[in-house]
Amino acid sequence: MKVVIPAAGAGKRLFPHTFTKPKPMVYIAGKPIIGHILDRMKDLEPEEVILVVGYKKEQIMSYMDKNYSDIFNMKYVSQDEQLGLAHSVYTARDEIGNSEIMIALGDMIFKAGYSDFYRQYLKNGDCSASIGVREVEDTTKYGIVELESGRIKRLEEKPQESKSNLGIAGVYFIKETPVLLSIIEKMIHNNIRTRSEFQLTDALQEMVNRNLKLKTFPVSSWYDCGHSESLLETNRVLLDEKEDIDHIHRIKDSVIIQPVAVGDNVTILNSVIGPHASIASDSYIDNSIISNSVIGSRTHISKVNLHDSIVGDDANVLGKYNSLNIGDLSSIEF
Repeated sequence: MKVVIPAAGAGKRLFPHTFTKPKPMVYIAGKPIIGHILDRMKDLEPEEVILVVGYKKEQIMSYMDKNYSDIFNMKYVSQDEQLGLAHSVYTARDEIGNSEIMIALGDMIFKAGYSDFYRQYLKNGDCSASIGVREVEDTTKYGIVELESGRIKRLEEKPQESKSNLGIAGVYFIKETPVLLSIIEKMIHNNIRTRSEFQLTDALQEMVNRNLKLKTFPVSSWYDCGHSESLLETNRVLLDEKEDIDHIHRIKDSVIIQPVAVGDNVTILNSVIGPHASIASDSYIDNSIISNSVIGSRTHISKVNLHDSIVGDDANVLGKYNSLNIGDLSSIEF
């Protein structure tokens, strides 16, 4: 089985952090998002990992070659126009061939490993595809699946109204890959789009229309890295799961409150770091308090109190000390 990871998008919901890097390279809990995804894929031992890249693709390719080329057989496919998930999968058709595939989104991290999902897919028995699902509160934000007698009856992308609350979790196993690719090819040829994109849900619905058997499997926990609020929540969860404690190379007169993730060559002076702080490599922190925040590489932070914050690479955040003479019954907010 081969794995296809669509990772070509610009990640506009994460602007300004994706002005200079692709979304899968955004740093949380000690490494880029794509690193957390691939760490959970090691036990699966796929025949090949195909990354569909586009926006600032050189950064992803360089990181992958340096950190994962000795673990996976890596292939890269360029998607010059980001025209939807179905189009992304179709872009990789030559590398996919007739192989069974797993599609794993490049901005979704799961608590479980992908090998667990694969075992659930096998338990579904004879079916053309299996899709990971989870109950969601807001059906307008997800692809939604309706079931009938254990089979998928209907799929729809972000419906305004739905009889189901089963949201597609971003992991798909496709057995009848040639059928799916031929459907997508027809969609592209006839310019069949939903919300200006070629949707994978529409292609899977056509498989259902052809009376192919599609099933689901449950996904208990997922972490969406698509926007800032969920990114910080994912950072907290992943840090809570960390078993190792980072070695901080240069620290003086500071307090570290675990869990934290601190990269190489970080200097921390007269500061309180944590809990739930991720600080990337080559950063310099002095006289500051940082908690529940993500700090990028080569960043200088001085004399500030940061909470629930995301700071990108090569940034300077400099505050100043205040001297106060406050009388009784005063209330001061900064």
